[in-house]
Formats: sequence, C-alpha cells, structure tokens
Amino acid sequence: MKRPTQADVAKLAGVSRAVVSYVLNDRTDGRISITPETRRRVLAAIEELGYQPDAAAQSLRLGRTRSIGVLIPDAHNPHYWQIVQGIESEAQAYGYDLFLSSTSLDPDRELAAVRALMRGRIDGLILLLTYRGLLDPELQMLKHTRNPLVFVGGAPRTECCYDAVLTGLSDGATEMLRHLIGLGHRRIGLVYGVAAPELGLDRLEAYRRELAAIGEAVDDSLVVHCTPRLEDGYRAALRLLDRGPRPTAILAINDYLALGVLRACADRGVRVPEDVSVAGFDDIEASPYLVPALTTVRTNAEEIGRSALRLLFARMQQPDRKCQQVYVPAQLAVRGSTGPVPRAQPSEPLRTPTTV
Repeated sequence: MKRPTQADVAKLAGVSRAVVSYVLNDRTDGRISITPETRRRVLAAIEELGYQPDAAAQSLRLGRTRSIGVLIPDAHNPHYWQIVQGIESEAQAYGYDLFLSSTSLDPDRELAAVRALMRGRIDGLILLLTYRGLLDPELQMLKHTRNPLVFVGGAPRTECCYDAVLTGLSDGATEMLRHLIGLGHRRIGLVYGVAAPELGLDRLEAYRRELAAIGEAVDDSLVVHCTPRLEDGYRAALRLLDRGPRPTAILAINDYLALGVLRACADRGVRVPEDVSVAGFDDIEASPYLVPALTTVRTNAEEIGRSALRLLFARMQQPDRKCQQVYVPAQLAVRGSTGPVPRAQPSEPLRTPTTV
C-alpha cells in the first residue's frame, strides 16, 4: 500500500502543500494565514490518511532533531533513573526523545560519552557529571558553539556561565544530622561512597559542622571512604559495626549504599533501629518499602529532571538569555530506621558468618 504524502493530505483537505507544511511545523511567521477551520481540516485529513511526517526530512528542514542527550554517572543507582524519568516525562510532553548514556563512574568513559554526544545530532544536552575538571575543554567548546547545555547538581567552576539545577542536599543533610543528634546520637558513622571526593562534600560538611556545633569532636575514623558500589558500601558498614564501641547511628551517602548498610546490620545481628539507627539520602523508590522503612532525605529527583528539561528548552528558545540556576529543595523523611540512642552497647561487637 502506498504511503500517504503531503500532496495526498493537501488534496483531501482542499489546501495547498504549503499550508499542510505550515500546519505540520506549527509555523506562525505570518507568510500564510492559517484559520482554525483550515488547521482543523488539515489535521483531520492527516488522521484519516494515517500520514506520518518524515522525521529526518523535518530535522534537516527545521534544523532540529527533536532529540535530547542525557548523561548519567551510574546505571546501578536508582536515584539517577528517577531523574531520567522526570526528564523523559517533560520531554515527551514537548514531543522530544532522549539519547541516554551512562559512564559507569569511569573518567575515560565520561569524556568519551560527552564527545560522542557532541558529535550526535541532538538539540541539547543534560549532564550529570562525576569528573567535571577533566571536561573543561569540551564544555567550553560546547558553550562557545552555543549548544544548549544544562548541568544537574551544579555547574563546573570555570569562567563560563552555565544553566544548572541545584539540589537541596546541603540543607537536607543539616536536617538529617539535627534529627540524629536530637535522638541522642553522637557517635555517627558515615559511609562516604563517592567516585570523586567533592561529590559528597555537601553532606560531609554538614556532618562536621553539626557535630562541631554541639561541641562534639569529629572522629575521622568514623568516616569510612569507599567506592559508590553497593558491595563496598556493605563492607564499609561492616568496618563500622566491628568497631568497639561501634557507632549508634550510620549515615550512608545515599540510599543505594544504605541498602548495603542494612544488610551488614542483619549479618552482624544488629537490630535497626534498636541497636543502630540507619539513614541515607535521595529517597529512592524502594526506601519506604524496606524493613524497617528507611529514614532519608527526599531530593525530589523527578522534579530535578523536569526542571533540567525546562531550563534546556528555555535556552533553546532564547539562546542569548542570562544563565539561570534553579534550586530544588529537599526534605527530611523520617521513617522506622532511626530511633533514640540505645541505653547501652555490648563491649564487643557481635560477629556472625558473612556470605555475600
């Protein structure tokens, strides 16, 4: 069966091909006056014939691909997929598709992915970067070529100005520490699982600041550095639990690693929250369904994604506008995994065989 063409649509609607083109491309530059009735007839003819515009031809003609590139650092962490869901829902409302790339927290792959997205035919980029300093030349090139670009989690510190979505993690971390301190906790372990040290500074600084504010000396041995991998978060938690005396609370840098902390507590026979309180950040979809439900900081990940897409579209429509930064606040979500500091601790940590 012959595929319907614009000429077929024009014939059925009783208009010229130019009018059909104007309706398809939603043009309003005034060269051809399109009445509501004419537009209705054209759209009805398109529906009746099942006409589908040639996407490649439209892209060449309009200089747009209706595609957005998105780079995330870690496909394993559900938090990033929540951000992608927000981007995608907003993009679909505008008729755009996503090209998604994950770097697996590898600096070489991050650089290669950014370069690949730069070479691709896309209308704009949304970047969640891990190794920002390595990409300065590429990012400045993007800026000078006027490619629409939005950063999530803050923009690189360069002389260039970028659009960015800022998260409320710093304020949320302050709320979290005050919550734990209010429950009586002073020996608070921190599972600091990040690929690059600066990525968790907002939470680490709140940790140090809030403990110092109550006159508590910060014990650096309670901050266990590890990679962002789930197993490494689990191992870091075991190190904290095997201390004597162990912490009365363990705070993970994100909910993904908090899963490993909860497993470590189970393997050591430590009750949550009766023996040790556990908390995280991000409020991934699984967090309220864990046993016990995880206390966390809700970062509103889908709203972060939607805000990034709106910023990108605004830049596409107004390339010369001033750089914009949007702040998405975070909220403390108190659930069953945190409780008052236990009255007494065993002098020696409990050990049970570990099989992971």
